[in-house]
Amino acid sequence: MSPSQHPGRHHLFWLHDAAWQRLQQDSVDERQRASLAHWQRMRWPVVVRRTDVDARADELCVGIALPPDAQGNKPRIALRVTPQEVAASRAPFLLRDIVAARLGGLPSSWPAGLAELQQHMERAGIFLSVFGSLAWQAVTAEPYLRASSDIDLLFCPRSRSQLEGGVRLLAWQAMFLPLDGEIVFPDGGAVSWKEWRQVAVLGAGDLGQVLVKRANRVALERVGSLMAALPQEVQPCAA
Repeated sequence: MSPSQHPGRHHLFWLHDAAWQRLQQDSVDERQRASLAHWQRMRWPVVVRRTDVDARADELCVGIALPPDAQGNKPRIALRVTPQEVAASRAPFLLRDIVAARLGGLPSSWPAGLAELQQHMERAGIFLSVFGSLAWQAVTAEPYLRASSDIDLLFCPRSRSQLEGGVRLLAWQAMFLPLDGEIVFPDGGAVSWKEWRQVAVLGAGDLGQVLVKRANRVALERVGSLMAALPQEVQPCAA
């Protein structure tokens, strides 16, 4: 990976073996070393997280979420790597890929509900991505999901009308599925879609403020300034 590239949160990185060996050597926790060694053997990816305040310019902050323990706790391992240690990367998996894969181990109501959600979004020209426990289970085939799990989705609207329509669809489908997740704006800022609906749709509108997560900070920003980055309608492709 080029040092100038910095994929957003939730992107997947596959690491070179030398990186895994360094991470294991740097770890002072025996259980963590065992987990890292297992991740290396299985050739599973790490996930990009928000940048630590003390991270160097040449460091990428990534992490691993382990399957839940008997108490439902999901241990997380925070790591840092350099661009040269990344062998491959990709954006989060699309919901349509997850639906098509027909994953096992999902709560009984999810497969049909996710397929219906995908159909509605596709008709609207919206392509959702997946992160969190559903993504980890898709990647590893390990049992991350429980009946109480949320379905974490990324929604990247290309216009204001698409944003409005997508949030309406999410709110409707959330009556039948435990939907959660973020709206990701063109500059990479991410907002909980539930908070956006509460503030921008049901609350103060453009003057309201929402919590925006960026690669290296979290801050309150006005709804209007985020909306201004989107055209009113999706722009047609040039001939």
